Amino acid sequence: MSTQEQAVAVARRLLIDGQLVETGRTLASLDPATGEIYGYAPEAGVAEVDAAVAAARRAFDETDWATNAEFRAHCLDQLHTALRANLEELRALTIAEVGATKALTHANQLETPIEIVRYYADLLKSYDFTEDLGNIEVRGQQHHRWVEKEAAGVVAAIAAYNYPHQLAFAKLAPSLAAGCTVVLKGAPDTPLATLAIGEIIANHTDIPAGVVNVLASSDIEVGKRMTTHPEVDVVTFTGSTPVGRQIMAAASGTLKKVFLELGGKSAAIVLDDADFSLAAMFASFSIVTHAGQGCALTTRLLVPRKDHDRMAELVAGNFAHVKHGDPNDPATYMGPLISEQQREKVDGLVKRAVEAGATLVTGGEKLNPGFFYAPTLLANVDPDSEIAQEEVFGPVLALIPYDDDDDAVRIANNSIYGLSGAVFGADSERAKAIARRIRTGTFSINGGNYFSPDAPFGGYKQSGIGREMGRVGLEEFLQLKTLAEVLP
Repeated sequence: MSTQEQAVAVARRLLIDGQLVETGRTLASLDPATGEIYGYAPEAGVAEVDAAVAAARRAFDETDWATNAEFRAHCLDQLHTALRANLEELRALTIAEVGATKALTHANQLETPIEIVRYYADLLKSYDFTEDLGNIEVRGQQHHRWVEKEAAGVVAAIAAYNYPHQLAFAKLAPSLAAGCTVVLKGAPDTPLATLAIGEIIANHTDIPAGVVNVLASSDIEVGKRMTTHPEVDVVTFTGSTPVGRQIMAAASGTLKKVFLELGGKSAAIVLDDADFSLAAMFASFSIVTHAGQGCALTTRLLVPRKDHDRMAELVAGNFAHVKHGDPNDPATYMGPLISEQQREKVDGLVKRAVEAGATLVTGGEKLNPGFFYAPTLLANVDPDSEIAQEEVFGPVLALIPYDDDDDAVRIANNSIYGLSGAVFGADSERAKAIARRIRTGTFSINGGNYFSPDAPFGGYKQSGIGREMGRVGLEEFLQLKTLAEVLP
């Protein structure tokens, strides 16, 4: 390793059992806006997983972390303060490694996720871990019953690359609030962003050794070990649905509690009485947010058949105003895709869509340097085609005509996914009625924003199992114990 590589690797180390450690192996991290190497992280192997899980097990079994809610609230308060204090360093790291625009780091890429920690620190101060069920009479005696909500145990948390801070804190904060201990692994494309969290925990909080362990690795065996380790009680994963299926199957060997936040192919329905300019703006600028690398983005735009061409013109006009380029530039709206591999996947899907009969209205080209891809609109899309069914994870919008409200609902629900969606219409009751018929875990009506730390987030069908954030996000990491005693 060169001197520069060593300096970067030392700055971002693994966190295992309270110690920031090296492994002697490095994982390169690229700046997706340039395609150049940005830094290096130590790469974990199976041995590091075993050490991290052992540390988490000891911390859960041998300390009072799981039972001392007041101390946990104190530590989450500290973590929130430390994250805010290191905000600009984290912002620079997120822009460079994730390819997020500077504007986005002021929202869902960084600052909003930090407030998830604040939310759970506050919730912990009022959350009742005991529920009284009252008394019942059994064979002439009074029996008092109650439920105690206990920490589920050791958590293996695996995050994706697209929103590394959001995904890390949506797992880490509620699991710590619940009293669990955690082994967190970041994505191999964005290892430094996740390791920075471990460094802040080690240097600026009273979180005991072993309670949080943070790893980085591109080794598939690391993920397998985390999800099958006999000392892991809970697995939480964010990523693709195919990988989610594998994780669910792997965890079944030891019947671990599993919850998954997976893919999406969300539809935005534009009703015939909608404000078409508003709907077009929402759809256009949503799909290019973080270059379309968001599982809940509305990637299918459903419009009345008679208005199809009008909507195509509006969206194409909006795409023409999307500025892409240096994510550090405050004027940049769209950053790059995460890698050349992802860009090739997106380009292949677009090319096959055109071959299958979709109309390429605009876009469909790679932009250099880095891993940029032009905002792309495909019109006259068959709702059963690959581009309408497969998650693209790029700035590609599929425009699909429909005949009436029932047809729009049918098309929107014609997916293995059920993560999110949207509807636009002047009649609020009609729009809400449509929303209630779509089988998804989140939904926006006329641009309503459902995304915040107190709102449960997750999906139906193959978009996942369980919910992150909100009170229910805490309860995903709890086990319920029902107790009863005979009264004198």
